[in-house]
Amino acid sequence: MSLDVKMAWRNVWRNPRRSILTMLAIAFASMLLVFMLSWQFGSYATMINSSVMVHTGHLQVQAGEYQEKKEVHLVVPNPGAVNEILANTNGVVAYGSRANAFSLVSSATRTYGAMVIGIEPEKEAKISTLAGIIREGEYLSSADTNQALIGELLAGNLQVHLGDELVLLGQGRDGSIAATVVQVKGMFSSGQDEYDRSMVHIPLEFFQDVYSMNGSVHEMVIVAESLEAVPEIKKEISAKLADLQEHSNLVVLDWKQLMPGLIQAIKMDLVSGFIFYIILVVVVAFSIFNTFLMAILERTREFGIMMAIGTAPNRLTKILLLESAGMTLMGLILGVLLGSLVTWYFQIHGIVISGTADIMRQYGLPERMFPALSILSICVGAGVVFLITILAALYPALKVRRLRPVEAISST
Repeated sequence: MSLDVKMAWRNVWRNPRRSILTMLAIAFASMLLVFMLSWQFGSYATMINSSVMVHTGHLQVQAGEYQEKKEVHLVVPNPGAVNEILANTNGVVAYGSRANAFSLVSSATRTYGAMVIGIEPEKEAKISTLAGIIREGEYLSSADTNQALIGELLAGNLQVHLGDELVLLGQGRDGSIAATVVQVKGMFSSGQDEYDRSMVHIPLEFFQDVYSMNGSVHEMVIVAESLEAVPEIKKEISAKLADLQEHSNLVVLDWKQLMPGLIQAIKMDLVSGFIFYIILVVVVAFSIFNTFLMAILERTREFGIMMAIGTAPNRLTKILLLESAGMTLMGLILGVLLGSLVTWYFQIHGIVISGTADIMRQYGLPERMFPALSILSICVGAGVVFLITILAALYPALKVRRLRPVEAISST
């Protein structure tokens, strides 16, 4: 151990109470940052998984321009071939087909525009939360033909109840008029108003007959085993589709492309979160700044004597920075350790926010939320605290360079 390090270590403990309080402040900030960042990242993963399970899935296979245009003739012509690819792709947990067409939906008294969606009832129950958000009536079965599920808000707008009939009027894939009558079998509530006021679900085979789809679909919805597996699954499916000449116009879209608004919401939340974290770290930085500024004022005469006997100002600055780095590192180690233990505990047991169970259930979110401890949440929190505290200690350390030995020795 060099002499400078020994001197810095000794100086840290010259005033143990002040040093310990400073290290505890750093530890508290680090602990809070590790936990809060882990909570944010964990809640984002839960929010993303819950959102994709409402409707979009983690990935979708579509015709090239369907996502932008939503035109009924832009289809996956042979979903059976795509199903074979998905069945043999690692990381794919579930998949299913959907067909969509904007139509006029009429009750006895009112008419509204809505998206009519053809689904495979058994597969849909695995790729979305639709079966679990039925509030009245029953979920669809494969034996149903002219049965429909509608959102509670749409049902209220149309003034219909279970068992009432609805007339669907739209355009078929071939340009023909698509018209049929369906009976309301169930009503759902996802907690997303736009979705609940604009969606009607009917069996896929029935949809294909009414809208002249000739066995084609618009979306192949895929659920992955985890968010981390999505990029690799997307790459593998894209490569396999490229080998099928009849599917050369198909594209694979991930949840980021399917739900760009969710990414924007996460970015906004991250920004607001980091503003709070910066405020917290700045408060700690002022504590460090005050500690070292007081240390310099108290030791001005000592620094003057050291400079008078030949100690270079650069060496004094180095010693003070070593003191700062030592206290910061000890505080960081303690804070990261405590933060990791607290986060690990709640990562196993979860956190239930009292009184929010019903609200969370309405939005398809679990009652118990789990933080996600990661290298990123540890390194970001610890790195920010270390950087800010070192910068805060830099001014007091550099202040020594401007001392004049005679004036410093004569100071009291």
